[in-house]
Amino acid sequence: MKLGTFRYKNGSESRVAAATSDGLLDLTEAIGVTDIRSLLTDGLAGLDPVQKAIERKRKIVSESDVILLPPIPDPNMFFCVGKNYRDHLEELVRTNLIKEIPDQPTGFLKLNSVLVGQDAEVARPDGITQFDYEPELAFVIGKPGYRISKARAMEHVVAITAFNDLTAREIQKKEAQTGTKFWTAKNMPGFGPVGPYIVTIDEVNDINDLWLNCSVNGERRTRFNTRGQIYKAPDIIEHFSRYMPLRTGDTFATGSAGGVAVGQPNASELFLRPGDLMTMEIESFLSLRTKVV
Repeated sequence: MKLGTFRYKNGSESRVAAATSDGLLDLTEAIGVTDIRSLLTDGLAGLDPVQKAIERKRKIVSESDVILLPPIPDPNMFFCVGKNYRDHLEELVRTNLIKEIPDQPTGFLKLNSVLVGQDAEVARPDGITQFDYEPELAFVIGKPGYRISKARAMEHVVAITAFNDLTAREIQKKEAQTGTKFWTAKNMPGFGPVGPYIVTIDEVNDINDLWLNCSVNGERRTRFNTRGQIYKAPDIIEHFSRYMPLRTGDTFATGSAGGVAVGQPNASELFLRPGDLMTMEIESFLSLRTKVV
């Protein structure tokens, strides 16, 4: 099942949708739901009303008539796990973008204000020339929990989504030198494309064996499998829930592999420019498009 948040092009109210083969089912109209998180608190068990609404096929609208917002526009926490693929870790060390080699999961927060949805137009900030992409698998918490064991961690994962961790590398390098955790480099306006939907976990055979692709203007830039993660979802959940209760809708991006622009010999040719169209895909599940302006 694919779920998302949208607004009509001629409206201002955000609404919840299920993506079907016939179009988008307006769940706000069909079952009165106004916040996608209310469907996820009980995990997959809470989605029965959605399935029944899909079978009735009420209020189907075309994707072309709506603007797709981030699937969960205001999570309690959008956490980005960094340095989670060895080849990307090596890139970051080689280019002086990090100084330490972590021995446990680590990361930073994306602010809700920078999250954007499908076909968002993201401005390359003035003065930034090293504008880079980082395609990532993200997973979404359904059932809340605290001090969750690794053995039971996947009971709390309700869905996956696609995420592109846009980054201003020259600012990241300065922040690394001063010991700052990339707050500015990762949190400029629009630096969090996500979606276009969440895909419920029952649709995914194994989140530790998914292929991700990222292309710019139709040219493939990176392709990798989540098998390469240093820390898998259960490791991440167990580690961070030791001291932070996890709530429904909390989202964890799991890092990017090597192959981003900054790590390439011709990096200056690969950094994003106005007019570029990025497309990142998670197999046949999700395709997230972002335009640089």
